[in-house]
Amino acid sequence: MPNENNLIPFPKRTESEQREIQSSGGKKSGETRRRKKTMKQVMDFLLEQPANTRADYDFLAEQGVDLNGLDPEFVNNMLVVSAALMSKAKLGSVSAVKELRQIIRDDYFAKEKLKLEKEKLRLEKERSEPPEPENISYSGIPASLIAPSFSAVLFDIAEQGHSEYIFPGGRGSGKSSFIGLNVVDLIMKNKDMHACILRAVANTLKDSVYSQILWAISALGLESEFAYTRSPLEITRISTGQKIYFRGADDPNKIKSVKPPFGYIGILWFEELDQFRGEEAVRKIEQSVIRGGDTAYKFKSFNPPKSAQNWANKYIRIPREDRLVTESTYLTVPKKWLGKPFLDDAEFLKETNPAAYENEYMGIVNGTGGAVFDNAELREITDGEISQFDNVLSGVDWGWYPDLYAFVRVHYAAAQHTLYIWQEYTCNKQSNRQTADKLVQLGITGNDIITCDSAENKSVGDYRAYGLLARAAEKGPGSREYSYKWLQSLAKIVIDNKRCPVAAEEFLNCEYDRDKEGNVISGYPDGKDHVIDAVRYATERIWKRRGQ
Repeated sequence: MPNENNLIPFPKRTESEQREIQSSGGKKSGETRRRKKTMKQVMDFLLEQPANTRADYDFLAEQGVDLNGLDPEFVNNMLVVSAALMSKAKLGSVSAVKELRQIIRDDYFAKEKLKLEKEKLRLEKERSEPPEPENISYSGIPASLIAPSFSAVLFDIAEQGHSEYIFPGGRGSGKSSFIGLNVVDLIMKNKDMHACILRAVANTLKDSVYSQILWAISALGLESEFAYTRSPLEITRISTGQKIYFRGADDPNKIKSVKPPFGYIGILWFEELDQFRGEEAVRKIEQSVIRGGDTAYKFKSFNPPKSAQNWANKYIRIPREDRLVTESTYLTVPKKWLGKPFLDDAEFLKETNPAAYENEYMGIVNGTGGAVFDNAELREITDGEISQFDNVLSGVDWGWYPDLYAFVRVHYAAAQHTLYIWQEYTCNKQSNRQTADKLVQLGITGNDIITCDSAENKSVGDYRAYGLLARAAEKGPGSREYSYKWLQSLAKIVIDNKRCPVAAEEFLNCEYDRDKEGNVISGYPDGKDHVIDAVRYATERIWKRRGQ
């Protein structure tokens, strides 16, 4: 039953009863407020705790909250409750709205909502904008990293003195390290330029040139400036997007597919040049890869094979204005770079096998190789040198087609035991009248003796009728072999490959024939030797002279 005292109206009570009721009510009100405050504190504490179940995360994801990249501390119970109540409130639940307002203060809820919106904006900004590049301080290759033999080349590269740089050298000469440093240096200095580094076989790239570039980047203190991938094998400069590609010549399709995202490939490095299939194969790669841009740098490095007839050895013997060839050995490198074991191995080989030491460590082409004329030297013969020639000799080898007609002028310097080949003229299907007129145009006069192949005495007579001082070569048994031996015995056969390209080709490519087992066959080869024959006829009066 209800308490009858509670039914007495408050105004009809005594003053003491009214004070007691008021005091009791105040206490209960205070207790209620304290309970509510405590509950609010507990609720705030619980709401601020991280969400700790998979269901919480799944629920938030279902509500459209993007959790990718959010700080785990931000994903708390407050976020879960807010999302649940907000979901109900959006569906028209008035009670959900009331609960939101009762449990969470409006300002706290607004603050959490603003916090979520800011976090979303931050993530969106990070995803849409690339990171700011680090402020890299770069001033070029330090002199302490350059071997003395390459100092002049470094300046030449900086001044763009040449477009092709070739480095034949022995083991430990530092050529690959020097090229690696320059590849990275050029990437840093040319923001629209990319690089492609090649070897003959792709599976040798990772442990050779790729590692060499990694070393160069580290040596220059640029590790944070580059990103590295193994598949595909590439290095990317982060701040610019420039690429360093690595490709093998055994997969031409991968070379053709190299297309930089911008700019052009202006840096090319052929490592172990002699292992590629030949000059034509290298030229096709250059034509395929280097496209666009006004400046290009081509680096080629190799340890010279023993044989002088290896295409790479012959390739560097033909001078070009845009080519710089720099030879190097380990003797020009600081000893501390090589270490004692390397130096001990080199010294041991020098004592036990001098020929192998010369080739492997000194880069000397010293193998037999089948070359007939190891003494041929290709270089420019200047007008100043020619003006001093006082022992000029001329020779002609007749030809029609397919054999070449060949005329040549040489100078023999007896004191130096050196022959200079400085003028030639070759043609097909030209009459004796036409070739005679051409010789006159080249400066031949009636006082210049021309020794001609005696197989065509009529042609010799024609030349005389045209006013040329022609004579037939004497030849005779064994004369061909004797003349070849005399040419081989010379200290040098200097050939100007620009003035005399056919002579350069014939002397450089003249090789002994071989049997099926690869053994050299005795006797001198025959064929593709028309200028050589003209030289033999021109010098006949010298090599047939007793004692010469």
